[in-house]
Amino acid sequence: MRRMKFGVFIAPFHSTKDSPTLSMRRDLELIQNCDYLGFDEAWLGEHHSTGVERIADPFMVLAIAAQTTQRILLGPGVSSLPYHHPLMVADRVVLLDHLSRGRAMLGVGPGALVSDADMMGIEPATQRPRMLEALDAILKLLNGEVVSAKTDWFELREAQLALLAYNEAGIPTAVASTTSPSGMVAAGQHGLGVLSLSAGFIGGKKNMQEQWAIAEKTAAEFGTSVNRDSWRMVLRAHVADDREQAIAQIKEGRLTERREYFKPVLGLDNDYSIEDEIEDDSVLVGGPDDIIAAIERMQETTGGFGTLLIMAHDWANASNTRNSYELFARYVIPHFQGALDAPRRSAATVTEKRPSYTPLTQAALSRAFTDAGRDVPEGLNLNSFR
Repeated sequence: MRRMKFGVFIAPFHSTKDSPTLSMRRDLELIQNCDYLGFDEAWLGEHHSTGVERIADPFMVLAIAAQTTQRILLGPGVSSLPYHHPLMVADRVVLLDHLSRGRAMLGVGPGALVSDADMMGIEPATQRPRMLEALDAILKLLNGEVVSAKTDWFELREAQLALLAYNEAGIPTAVASTTSPSGMVAAGQHGLGVLSLSAGFIGGKKNMQEQWAIAEKTAAEFGTSVNRDSWRMVLRAHVADDREQAIAQIKEGRLTERREYFKPVLGLDNDYSIEDEIEDDSVLVGGPDDIIAAIERMQETTGGFGTLLIMAHDWANASNTRNSYELFARYVIPHFQGALDAPRRSAATVTEKRPSYTPLTQAALSRAFTDAGRDVPEGLNLNSFR
């Protein structure tokens, strides 16, 4: 079995009734716990408005996370490129790469919140073209090239990085993709990974194969290649002992988030029930077996992807949320990484051979008594000894 990867995608989403300082500490603790539990990746968003998605500089927070984790990869999910000079983005991700000893990733996008762009005087219609201009320069800089470029919003004059990536393989880079084809086009043009945020939308996975075909077609046109192993699906998940318990734990928190944030602040007005979303596999909610079955359906529907990222949320209380990640790590991740194959094979082999072990056990116990100069007791239950 190909080793599937798993991670956490932290926007983050926190209530405006919740302490900003403590919520950031919980985000850091979540990354640390995911590292302990064996998750592969942690992504952290960049936002400047709404008061809910409240991390303005993911690089700063990830630098702290690098000091309290050991193996998990760390990346901005995503760095909104039109908000930054490309040299600054390249410099920051390389610095993070060295601080984390080669564990940095780079997620890029045009910026998700119109309210962010409006405060900076950026016209939303320019964001995607600017992202592409910045991305082209950033990749060249990360590759060690000397770059000169001039656009209507940034200039590079024989620019080069004073420090390159920690590892020779460089820094894994992925482009955010939602409903438009632009993310897939950018990934195909440069041969990058993809962060599919629309996987968590009702009906979002139905056209995933078509979207991936755009990336492959673009890659062929530009002489690059894209790999499904670098394709990441992002959607919410909550695991409990069974589906009924899982729904009960998150139902009120999910409704509160919609009522207080998604509808009034973002203007997203849909009335899908949690049952609708579970049926569509746009959220993963249930017991471990439910989650495993849903991921397997997703693999079939999409044609195959390399990483599943849990979109972090505050739908459940702290205790149930921690338990959800632990259940995911104990029962879901091992299923898709082949970690259970050897133990199951070993148990099956011993079970199959168990009848043939009885005479061997009897002979060994009988000898133990005779070697000690004693008679074998009548009615001795050999199966009670090992």
